[in-house]
Amino acid sequence: MQFDQVVLAGGGNRCWWQAGFWHYLNEHLPQKPSRIVAISAGAATACLLYARPGQEGAEWGLNYYAKVLAQVSKNANWENVFSSEPVFPHHHLYMGALTHILGDGFDRLKTAPEIMIGLAQVPHWLGPRSAVVIGLLIYNLEKYFKKSLHPVLGKKLGFKRVFVAAQSCQTMGELVELILQSSCTPPFTPVMQRNGATVLDGGLVDNVPIDGLLPAEPGQKLQEVLVLLTRRYPYPDCFVRELPGLRLTYVQPRTPILISSWDYSKFKLMPLAYEQGREDAKNIIFSKSFGG
Repeated sequence: MQFDQVVLAGGGNRCWWQAGFWHYLNEHLPQKPSRIVAISAGAATACLLYARPGQEGAEWGLNYYAKVLAQVSKNANWENVFSSEPVFPHHHLYMGALTHILGDGFDRLKTAPEIMIGLAQVPHWLGPRSAVVIGLLIYNLEKYFKKSLHPVLGKKLGFKRVFVAAQSCQTMGELVELILQSSCTPPFTPVMQRNGATVLDGGLVDNVPIDGLLPAEPGQKLQEVLVLLTRRYPYPDCFVRELPGLRLTYVQPRTPILISSWDYSKFKLMPLAYEQGREDAKNIIFSKSFGG
């Protein structure tokens, strides 16, 4: 089974599951997609897969996190409320991790598939702070109560999708900034701007960014797409949907991933998420449902 394009959903720390699944898949069925569409930590994962290839690259990244987070026992430093130090250490830690984990492999991304990173641009009628409050509210309503695979409220309220190619970044710093913008989730990160416009986590438009795919022209063979989710939805572990010009194979974790998106106090769960991805791949890719 060969996939022409890949979609990596957001999910913070849970995206280590995607890396594990992808590595096991490629060890048995090597893939050469032309495009990867990703948001938030899924975008970081997409870059990791090619900047530091294979299981060795994932282990390098996990070892880096183990060292940096060894002294992090909580996710909020409330004693900093009245000081200039941040209450939430995530932005600084995440930026450092992206710089160190991807840095040595930045040039490898030039020969990687086109990596399209999605951001959410806030509606013009909302200020940055109100957009954060409203955007995160509707995002969580659809995520936890409706369990929507592809939410719609953000779009209806005017949140606009913007895609930027990772390969358009001229420096490592530009790429890190782009991934941080795609992952912008206050209060864990500051509100961010791109080209003068306020941007937030790409998941506020759709956490599973299939809107960045390129469908086949009418009459041509459907583009085969692998969609790697990071949370459980009320669907089978692997299921297939067709859209004009696209056949999408969705894969989700067989059981909920234990680590949560922004929990840096339980870093020992990161390698477990990676191994869960490998184990799920072992059980799914040779099943009759995989690939349609």
